[in-house]
Amino acid sequence: MKNQSKKVCESVMSMTELVLPNNTNQLGKLLGGQLMHWIDICAALCAIKHSQFICVTASVDRIDFHHSIKLGDAVTLVASINRVFNTSMEVGVKVYSESFKEGTRIHTNSAYLTFVSVDNDGKPVKAMQAIPETEDEKRRYDEALQRRESRIKNRSI
Repeated sequence: MKNQSKKVCESVMSMTELVLPNNTNQLGKLLGGQLMHWIDICAALCAIKHSQFICVTASVDRIDFHHSIKLGDAVTLVASINRVFNTSMEVGVKVYSESFKEGTRIHTNSAYLTFVSVDNDGKPVKAMQAIPETEDEKRRYDEALQRRESRIKNRSI
């Protein structure tokens, strides 16, 4: 590995999807499972971009559903590294729903996922450190440690 660290902003990943009929339930709302799939993909791309290794999903802490997303809406997911530990890293994803017809854009969901960097044999490798620069990045960096400590504590229960 050439560098041992990378700025958080260098790994931000954004993707946009259109909610089509096969992505919805009987009420014309985006299926939660479909959104979780998109979140996992966006977060994985962010982790891979950051670490420059294959990254596998280790856990999903939580996904908060604030608002439903309708058929025909554009869904934009923005993933960012919150903090890197040893071989693992926490990625935060924010989801926005946009109705071009109504001219609205709202934050609909948030999620926290943990990924592990692995080599070609699937063995964990040390991940490149993330350097937070903005106040928001520093806040997310600190909060990621609190969530990690909570995850570890809950494992032993």
